[in-house]
Amino acid sequence: MASTDLVDLRRDLHRHPEPAWREFYTTARVVDELEKRDLDARYVGREVLGGDRVGVPDDAELDAWRERARAAGARTDVLDRLDGGYTGAVAVVERGEGPTVGLRVDIDALPIEEAAGDGHHPAAAGFRSENAGYMHACGHDAHTAIGIGVLDAVLDSDFAGTLKVFFQPGEERIVGGEPMANSGHLDDVDYLFAVHVGLDHPSGEVVAGIDGFLAVSQFEAEFRGASAHAGARPETGDNAMQAAAAAIGNLYGIPGHSEGATRINVGVIEGGTATNIVPERVAIEGEVRGETTALMEYMNDEARRILDSAAGMHGCEVAVGTLGHAPSARSDPELRGVVADVADGTDGVTSLLESDRLGGSEDATFLMRHVQERGGKAAYVGVGTDHPGGHHTPTFDVDEDTIGLGIDVLAGAIAETAARRP
Repeated sequence: MASTDLVDLRRDLHRHPEPAWREFYTTARVVDELEKRDLDARYVGREVLGGDRVGVPDDAELDAWRERARAAGARTDVLDRLDGGYTGAVAVVERGEGPTVGLRVDIDALPIEEAAGDGHHPAAAGFRSENAGYMHACGHDAHTAIGIGVLDAVLDSDFAGTLKVFFQPGEERIVGGEPMANSGHLDDVDYLFAVHVGLDHPSGEVVAGIDGFLAVSQFEAEFRGASAHAGARPETGDNAMQAAAAAIGNLYGIPGHSEGATRINVGVIEGGTATNIVPERVAIEGEVRGETTALMEYMNDEARRILDSAAGMHGCEVAVGTLGHAPSARSDPELRGVVADVADGTDGVTSLLESDRLGGSEDATFLMRHVQERGGKAAYVGVGTDHPGGHHTPTFDVDEDTIGLGIDVLAGAIAETAARRP
């Protein structure tokens, strides 16, 4: 079971959910916790992100979220280091000779209005989201608490080596993993763990290494045509709505592939101004996925071709951009074995799976592949939790005993990995 302090931290973060590149309060609270501990290094903001970022809001929105964090009690000196939406942190513990082991946890939230009423535990217990329209509907508040708890456990152990805990922003928009992987902080990591609670596994169940991440690329497409009076002179317009509609229908017609599973979805469409006006602008947002990175790229190429063709068919132009993306990845059997051995001897673990397929996407894959491509090993660990609503729903919550169980399994796996050097 997690300490009261860690449960309180999780609940505090749950009250203040923040989306990608706006995790100002969350990062500031993480820094508060890191400064209470005897760490060898702490990095924050621009120090933990390298290369280009995508999906960064405009200055006005960033300023609004930063001021909201300040009003909630975030320290000004920390917020100043997060200027421009450079959120996230890295904590380092150095304990003599040994390998460098990393743990990645994500810290962002989702644009969902949280359920109210006594039937929803966070509402009944007084820690429902205070940021209207946003909530921790995927457990990242618990992940952050687990990251802090693992630091405590390692600091209180005979661990030999270096531990780095990565508090990563922007997972839900799949925009934070790549900049953090390019920060330089992972270049010397020999073994990397990532963790997620739930994933339709009950409390007490541990998945030693999740596989089957779908590579994903999210896109936006803006169709531009020419307006006209829809009754008097419809032939003089170039109908952006028709172009978008043609694109959507044909996107869902992309053939499957003999080499594995593929996915396509259009989740947003907006545009037009009135029923009697031929629309001159319509925008859509969608995503493609593939069982492998190559299959995702096949889907992406086909989607781009269809978007261009649909625009041309109706005399329109289309501008296509990438919103976020992540490659596929697999957990290494060696680390899966370590996690399984540790979990098998951990109090509270009632069921153990060596591996399972996620069936979704995750930008932890950028960090995993970065380590693996340099000769290291990586594993994505699932820690089951009973949750009354599914992930990404207004009623999602976590069994808070999961926090302590996750800490025990991960801290044990980190210590055992350092001792074994699998």
